[in-house]
Amino acid sequence: MAMAACVKVILGSVAFAIFWVLAVFPAVPCLPIGRTAGSLLGAILMVIFQVLSVDQAYEAIDLPILVLLFGTMVVSGYLETADAFKYLGKLLKWKSQGAKDLIFRICLVSAVSSALFTNDTSCMVLTEFVLKIARQNNLPPEPFLLALATSANIGSTATPIGNPQNLVIATQSGVSFGEFVTGILPATILGVFFNALLLIFVYRNMLPVKKDQEDLTAGFVNGKCVDSHHFSPATMSVGSSAQAHHESLGHRADSEPENHWFLNGAYWDYRNQPCSRRWKRKLWKSCVYLVVVGMLISLLMGLNMSGTAITAALALMILDFKDAVPCLEKVSYSLLLFFCGMFVTVQGFNRTGIPSALWELMQPYAKIDEMSGLAVLALVILILSNLVSNVPTVLLLGARMAASAALISPVFEKKAWLVLAWVSTVAGNLSLLGSAANLIVCEQACRVPNLGYSLTFWNHLKFGAPSTLLVAAIGLILLKS
Repeated sequence: MAMAACVKVILGSVAFAIFWVLAVFPAVPCLPIGRTAGSLLGAILMVIFQVLSVDQAYEAIDLPILVLLFGTMVVSGYLETADAFKYLGKLLKWKSQGAKDLIFRICLVSAVSSALFTNDTSCMVLTEFVLKIARQNNLPPEPFLLALATSANIGSTATPIGNPQNLVIATQSGVSFGEFVTGILPATILGVFFNALLLIFVYRNMLPVKKDQEDLTAGFVNGKCVDSHHFSPATMSVGSSAQAHHESLGHRADSEPENHWFLNGAYWDYRNQPCSRRWKRKLWKSCVYLVVVGMLISLLMGLNMSGTAITAALALMILDFKDAVPCLEKVSYSLLLFFCGMFVTVQGFNRTGIPSALWELMQPYAKIDEMSGLAVLALVILILSNLVSNVPTVLLLGARMAASAALISPVFEKKAWLVLAWVSTVAGNLSLLGSAANLIVCEQACRVPNLGYSLTFWNHLKFGAPSTLLVAAIGLILLKS
């Protein structure tokens, strides 16, 4: 694409810069309007500056991505109601063998849940579990919180529904759900494993060499709140909505009794309820899990992802046999608006010609069929993902990388999309600001009553930098082969 007129280049760059500042620093003193409003401001400025027409702005909005995002949020909400996340929390303490075993377990649970329910949802749901487990057993919270955040990012690479940038890639690339999973899953598994090993090595002096199992589980006798959280993960399905919903989460888990569920403003012990009511609830939970499994099987079969997600969401609404408004209220509409504004803003910036000009300069040194070119490409993705965030990076580079790789072969075209998905996501582990999942863990840990812990920028960077480089390199080697 040729460069636009000088005035449009300047004005389009200004609009994109405003969007970037507010997306990365949503509470800047001069304009503390947040990410969603900042995204819409960038989009409106692109139209006001006549970089895009109104019709072009509407065309820039990718409806399939929004539908897929909406559907996954609704499904996550019903999974939370069906206690899926409570069972994940129980896995963290079941027959635990010590601090190192706990790190591996957190990494595994975080990675699997992120692949299925998105990384931000997993971090929102599991942060308090992890912090309380560490505090109750006199273990330092830092390595366990880092295990949660970094493994959530790595694990989310495994599926197209694991994070927002994967959603974008899945809808734009033509790579099927099955091809995506089989292409990246080996890198994900090794990445999670080596990330856990690196955590144990870096924090080896802070972790007990051996800890009696009874000591490790003793804290759970009085810590029933670890089993009984009441979350709303659908509102946290993606990074950009994290801050907007922190205040509404609450901490009812501290007072909610075990084996009870909330009904009509009071807690009821379902063991003392009529048998028919208990069976109805068990049957409903089973239906929720069957619908979700059916959705995943349909995705693996190659069915349209947006249609599959919205169909699963509607099926759960019907099976619930209640007014769907409470469930729909959990959906993060601010996030959907953020994506709309971001699509328009990035499309406007593309029309200035700046991204194309930069890509033409870099393209000769970033050939995906050469290891040196792959390293250059990965470095560019890593830097951009930390500067402008991962979703805009995917929108800016995706089509260009794919077109360049297609000149080599169709196989390399698909590989280019997978490389972009892998590096742009793993890059989020580099610093505390690199991923919304990191910020969620940090802010949620600070908010836990009487147990709060502040994960600092430098403490995260100290582990995040070597972890990112190691894990990214491992994945690139596997993807190259």
